[in-house]
Amino acid sequence: MNIKAWLTAFRLRTLPLALASIGMGSLLAAANGFFNWLIFIFCALTTVLLQVLSNLANDYGDTVNGADGADREGPVRMVQSGQITLGSMRRAIAIFIILTLGSGVFLLYLSFGFQREAFLFFFVLGILAIFAALAYTAGRKPYGYIGLGDLSVLVFFGIIGVLGSYYLYSQQVNLYLLLPAISCGLFSVAVLNINNIRDIESDRKAGKYSIPVRVGRHKAILYHWALLTLGMIAALLYTFLFYESWTQLLFLITVPLLVVNGKAVKTKTTPGALDPYLKQMALSTLLFVILFGVGNLVA
Repeated sequence: MNIKAWLTAFRLRTLPLALASIGMGSLLAAANGFFNWLIFIFCALTTVLLQVLSNLANDYGDTVNGADGADREGPVRMVQSGQITLGSMRRAIAIFIILTLGSGVFLLYLSFGFQREAFLFFFVLGILAIFAALAYTAGRKPYGYIGLGDLSVLVFFGIIGVLGSYYLYSQQVNLYLLLPAISCGLFSVAVLNINNIRDIESDRKAGKYSIPVRVGRHKAILYHWALLTLGMIAALLYTFLFYESWTQLLFLITVPLLVVNGKAVKTKTTPGALDPYLKQMALSTLLFVILFGVGNLVA
């Protein structure tokens, strides 16, 4: 087994972003008096397993559907480069589906016990999340190829991730949390947008109609600035509504990082130069979540 190839296929640098939404939900739950370490551990584990599953499916699907061709200038993909066979990747995807389901089911038992309705509702959400991870680039009609990836990220990395994880602790619905959830979702979409701008030429050739392919690089840059700006506005609005202490403004420390990211998307015109800013945006999002959540926790 080529351990290095599999670690590359797992795309470990995407994991901070995967943890951002459940981190936000967990910290806000703690700030409102709801928290359980065991729930947090299995929530994080399930999220990481789901993200790795998504990355493996993406590596497989983009190779099969032609987006990861020989002329692609981004990071090397393991199936496309021949370092992992299609059969091995299919088996790995099946294993991670089983691991994700197992961890998720135990998480729901920790949260709800034998409360059938809540358990079944979240189980269905989990199945939908697995389907979304698989169908983004894999399958006959991957939705990522028609420009719906941004909407999926907003829903799963934002709204469901934050509100769902909060509910696992509290078993309460707090619609005001839509504001920080939207922030997480929009910043996560910004990471995807950088990826799609980087791959705009190879995606166009492969018939993958991401938003940058559809609207062009210039408008995709404006779209990127809109994602960053609206994400920060949503966080500020929540803080204004529930302001108690200056610590709730700690997340503003991340504004310069977002500005650096936005400028890089505009000025870095080659895939190699732009690629590091995917990681920078993902880490900036995680830092935003930590500062936002801790700021509300200690307020």
